[in-house]
Amino acid sequence: MMLVQSSWQESQTFRMIPITENCPYVECIFDPGTKVFVIISKTTKQSLHMLPKLDEYGQVLTGSKGTKQDRHKIEVFQEFYIEDAVAITEIVEHFGINSSEFDYKSFMAAETKSK
Repeated sequence: MMLVQSSWQESQTFRMIPITENCPYVECIFDPGTKVFVIISKTTKQSLHMLPKLDEYGQVLTGSKGTKQDRHKIEVFQEFYIEDAVAITEIVEHFGINSSEFDYKSFMAAETKSK
């Protein structure tokens, strides 16, 4: 995976993006506000979600209490949330092909930076 500078919720951060098809992850992103590293894997799972109910024309149905909803089972990517700074560093250095050149630690150490 390659480390790149990115934005996340009004702050600058870093992401890891796959560079080959056999990469086990879709994306990784560091949330500078919470100091959590999110890994989105290619592994999928079934998850139940409440979604707006639609009419035959694709318009959202509303009732007296607001939007009507249905419970649906959908396929989602498995996510992992890493909070430990040492573990984040180990993962980045193991999978990031440019981890020695890219200053990802500055995003981990800095307070939330605005765009």
